[in-house]
Amino acid sequence: MRIASAASAFPKHYYSQKVLLEELQQYWGDQLRNPQLLARLHRNVAVEGRHLALPPKEYHDIKTWGQANDIWIKTGTDLGEQALCRALNYAGIEPRDLGALFFTSVTGISSPSIDALLINRMGLPQNIRRLPIFGLGCVAGAAGIARCADYVRAYPSQAAALVSVELCSLTLQRDDLSVANLISSGLFADGSAAAIVVGEDFERPGPTILATRSVFYPGTEEMMGWAISEKGFKITLSPEVPVLIRENLGHDVDAFLADHGHKRDEIQSWVLHTGGPKVLEATAAALDLHNGQLDASWDCLKKVGNLSSASVLCVLEDVMKHRRPEPGTLGLLAAMGPGFCSELLLLEW
Repeated sequence: MRIASAASAFPKHYYSQKVLLEELQQYWGDQLRNPQLLARLHRNVAVEGRHLALPPKEYHDIKTWGQANDIWIKTGTDLGEQALCRALNYAGIEPRDLGALFFTSVTGISSPSIDALLINRMGLPQNIRRLPIFGLGCVAGAAGIARCADYVRAYPSQAAALVSVELCSLTLQRDDLSVANLISSGLFADGSAAAIVVGEDFERPGPTILATRSVFYPGTEEMMGWAISEKGFKITLSPEVPVLIRENLGHDVDAFLADHGHKRDEIQSWVLHTGGPKVLEATAAALDLHNGQLDASWDCLKKVGNLSSASVLCVLEDVMKHRRPEPGTLGLLAAMGPGFCSELLLLEW
């Protein structure tokens, strides 16, 4: 089983963090009692710019969750198609070779889901197996690749695709001035990404998936997620997330590697979800990573913000294109998200 490709696609609207801060100050207007707090939070998220589904002024016209979700469906389908087409092209895979299509998002809903819309639009096989995934949030990029690996392990002559669409800007709540929402307004962004995983019968370059593991942390469901109401998605984001990472990720990774005869110091490549500065700092502390080992994640965060489930796929794309490790070296792909949970994949490049 190999990851044959990863590719991203973004809306055409890109703005610096400075411009977005000014727009948000206008968006909230007199509701914003402490503009200095918003500015400080935006400075601290280490993001230089982000893509948005719409030009900033058009968000003022969105009055209902239904309107926001309609935009999510239209824009998400367009971006999902772009990302999947690029991933197929990079992998040298024809659409007819796809046996399964996994789709993940946590920023909108539709039935039929966007994967079905992509099958119609792209003329994908009528017998393709599809699985839309909702609710995994940031961890879904890693979990989706792991589920693709499960599929091609059973069907080694086929390829499986994962498509992630996250339009976080459409979830912003105008009447929520909590610190969590203010942080979210400066950290999360819009984009799509896709990955292609092929079975053993395919001869394609790319890292081999040696093993995967899911880890669930009981009693942590309040740490991250959405409170869903008639107004849409309201962010839940606990400051205890970095603490949980520091306390658990290191020994979870060590136990996973040990079960497959490896140690942490053998890992030469780290493909990790971007999270935010505090998440990446906690990850570095938990795994004792230094000297640029998380540069790919930090660079992705700086350039495009946190894309939820699409982030780890964007980091993977960057590593595969620009930072490819030496053949035969080991790598770890990982993400964490609502549940609270983590997903770990052991790779051989």
